[in-house]
Amino acid sequence: MPDPEILSVRDTAAGIAAGRTRAEDVIAATLARAHAAQDRLNCFTLILDDEAMAAARAADAAVAAGGPLGPLHGVPVAVKDLTPTRGHLTTLGSHSTGDWVPDRSALVVRRLEAAGAIVIGKTTTPEFAHSSFTYSPRWGVTRNPWDPERSPGGSSGGSGAAVGAGVVAFAEGTDMGGSVRIPAAFCGVVGFKPSLGRIPMTILPSQFDDISHFGPLARSVDDAIAFMAATAGPSDEDIGSLPLAFDLGATRIDGLAGRRFALSMDLGHFAIDPAVEAAIEAAVEAMRRAGAVVDRVRLPWTREVGDRWFDLWCVFMAAFHGDRLAGFRDRMDPVIARIIDRGLTLGAAEIKRIEILRSRMWAELAPILADHEALLCPTCAVPPPLVTQTDDDFMADGPDGRYHGLEMTAPFNLLSPCPALSLPAGLTPGGLPVGLQIVGRRHADEAVLALAGAIETVLLDAGLTTALRRGPVGR
Repeated sequence: MPDPEILSVRDTAAGIAAGRTRAEDVIAATLARAHAAQDRLNCFTLILDDEAMAAARAADAAVAAGGPLGPLHGVPVAVKDLTPTRGHLTTLGSHSTGDWVPDRSALVVRRLEAAGAIVIGKTTTPEFAHSSFTYSPRWGVTRNPWDPERSPGGSSGGSGAAVGAGVVAFAEGTDMGGSVRIPAAFCGVVGFKPSLGRIPMTILPSQFDDISHFGPLARSVDDAIAFMAATAGPSDEDIGSLPLAFDLGATRIDGLAGRRFALSMDLGHFAIDPAVEAAIEAAVEAMRRAGAVVDRVRLPWTREVGDRWFDLWCVFMAAFHGDRLAGFRDRMDPVIARIIDRGLTLGAAEIKRIEILRSRMWAELAPILADHEALLCPTCAVPPPLVTQTDDDFMADGPDGRYHGLEMTAPFNLLSPCPALSLPAGLTPGGLPVGLQIVGRRHADEAVLALAGAIETVLLDAGLTTALRRGPVGR
């Protein structure tokens, strides 16, 4: 039997459906890897041994019965602790949620399960998903599979670590400022923020939030496509969901020859770590050798972009979680308490003026995307940081006048209709993953996935990502 650790989502489902392997064997192997990863990385809050094995036996029985099967039949998936799953402790990384066990799963989970996927566990997140590092007072520190002294990023860091460690081929995450793409870059996997509303967002108190997305963390672009095919599409559960069916056929293109890209290494203001810059330059050169046209462009953005996103984030946290502060401040992460406090002081007009900045940003990006199929830039300006560091260590202007930030993702939550994908681009000389961010035109999710798939092939053929595909254990 082929090792399920190296099979794609589609191959796993096809093998189970054809009887070449059993879902019970796939899930048993996955659970064994989950426990091994948990011991080393602390990437799960729950591992659902009994439930997942029961689902696997039911999946095998369905194959034997010869009935219709979903496209993800028997495929294991992990779900972030932020996202409700029926019958499972769901904590949002916080003591303040008590022992909440939802009686209904989020729509994104119901769609995965309807397609045949089997949830094997819940993955760690910082409290209320507030940070680019995955630590919470309830669950502790989650670590990076490439170097346990490093962070996997956040806030979907548990999902990123689980995929990066080879536990599952894909996992669910949420992205409000880069929370899918940051851990994808740091863990050497694919992370996709779809355009706003492509996957209905049903887990927030407000359906009118405009920076929040579900998205996959996956071993490959094809695995991310399989996630999107199962979960994208409109629903009245989210009034803002887009009335667009997912077009699987539009996620494939024949190479990069003649494709035109824009490249902004710094988005106008970031200080880029030399090892990150070198990896991105090598990836871009491989794309050029494959026939792509890559033009360097200048964006006039400043750190105001990140600062104003942070203001919006503080208000988000204050509005949705501020009522927990009085009873649980002493058991909260002090950082989230400060974020909520700040959010409660910001005036409505000040927050409304952020829309003016967002409009200016779009006016500056739109002409670039009109002339190019996508914008390229690093996903993060630095390699994976130490688990002892915090976001506050990456919020300073340097003596060079550049912004020494961590992530380059939040601008594209302010421009939320633009899909953005983090693709593994290579390793630093120290053996840490680097992510290439691919930002597409409004609502062009399939086009971004198609471009990413073609770039992925080019980088593999060039040998730049071979070690990343093998994973940290296979080095």
